[in-house]
Amino acid sequence: MFGMSHETFLLLDAVVTVIGLIILITKFKFHPFIALTIAAAFLGLTSGMPTGTIIKAFQDGFGGVLGFVGIILALGTMLGKMMAESGGADQIAQTLIRAFGKDKVQWAMMFAAFLVGIPLFFEIGFVLLIPLVFIVARRTGVSIIKIGIPLLAGLSAVHGLVPPHPGPLLAIGIFGADIGKTILYGLIVALPTAIIAGPIFGTFIAKHIPGHPNQELVDQLARETNSAELPSFSITLITVLSPVFLMLLKTFADVALPDGNLFRVWMDMIGHPISALLLALLLSLYTFGYKQGIGSSQMLKWLDASLAPTAAIILIIGAGGGFKQMLVTSGVGDVIGHMAVSAQISPILLAWLVAAVIRIATGSATVATITGAGIVVPVVGMMPGVNRELLVLATGAGSLILSHVNDAGFWLVKQYFNMTVAETFKTWTAMETILSVVGLIFILLLSLVI
Repeated sequence: MFGMSHETFLLLDAVVTVIGLIILITKFKFHPFIALTIAAAFLGLTSGMPTGTIIKAFQDGFGGVLGFVGIILALGTMLGKMMAESGGADQIAQTLIRAFGKDKVQWAMMFAAFLVGIPLFFEIGFVLLIPLVFIVARRTGVSIIKIGIPLLAGLSAVHGLVPPHPGPLLAIGIFGADIGKTILYGLIVALPTAIIAGPIFGTFIAKHIPGHPNQELVDQLARETNSAELPSFSITLITVLSPVFLMLLKTFADVALPDGNLFRVWMDMIGHPISALLLALLLSLYTFGYKQGIGSSQMLKWLDASLAPTAAIILIIGAGGGFKQMLVTSGVGDVIGHMAVSAQISPILLAWLVAAVIRIATGSATVATITGAGIVVPVVGMMPGVNRELLVLATGAGSLILSHVNDAGFWLVKQYFNMTVAETFKTWTAMETILSVVGLIFILLLSLVI
């Protein structure tokens, strides 16, 4: 077509579609769900796919993603709500602060965010823990930036790299990676990355931008809780980490035990992400609910309220799955895969680069993860020996880079920390970029030994 080979046209078509997707989201302010749906339809039509195939491919991609991730999102959100309302997250933070002392309070905030953030969305974890930043800053006199950046780094690192967060889960499904191994490798990469981008960078940047919290927000949010009313630290930790433990146990059983072993068979069911999160949620109803004297009707209200904010996220994820499937069905993914093989580009670096470009352009880590994984997935079949779990992590790391004015998280941090746009670039944007680049370095180092 137009004097070009079919492969060249498909590649150009994909580039135009992705640029159009970016323009719809950034310039015309289309909702990502609508923009992704339009982009998928455009790609299907212009690539020459039959109209019936276009609709089916989008439906299959949409349903295939949500059949798994939608359930995970619902269960994870409800577990997070129970932890938030019961004060379990407050207990983790207070315990770590007492253990580390005021001089190293920034390390306590990073570890608290890292633990609390495992089952929570970034935005939920942020709103949940930001009052603690204000309380600790007021109690200790430590700069709000020195305390806040480590908290943001802890939350963001697990959000981009550790299942059961939506991004890594989506990439696991697309790449066909093992969830237990991804959790293990994700934790190995995320913790040192969060340390460098959090307490170390936060201590440095706080000397230049100490921060001045909004007094109205401090008065509204910095309410000190009675620790006697909170769930115990051990109970909270067991409840929050139980799904991660079950999923890791499943992986170890698969590696250590033969097919047909009774324990392995049961662990394959119990350690599945859906089963693990369901069991953790049921446990939380006791540890964060009945044990704290909270009635069934109140818990029902909490669980109902927790699901409403996830509707938009679920639609975006589904549409992203439909767009990904269109890339695969149209043949665009195969073309990109062949190019990557010919150019001898490391699949891990390719996954990071593609996700990073889309993240910078759209401001959405979720869109970057879905689209990036969909573009890179054909490489898996063309380069034998590619570690799929590390491809998941590379995509997640790329999706974190350079948060700026087209990212809702940028404005969330700016307003809560009472910073100018320039100060937000020097703190939040720099921290996210450090997370992405340092994460990639650790992933590449890990690829040398596994």
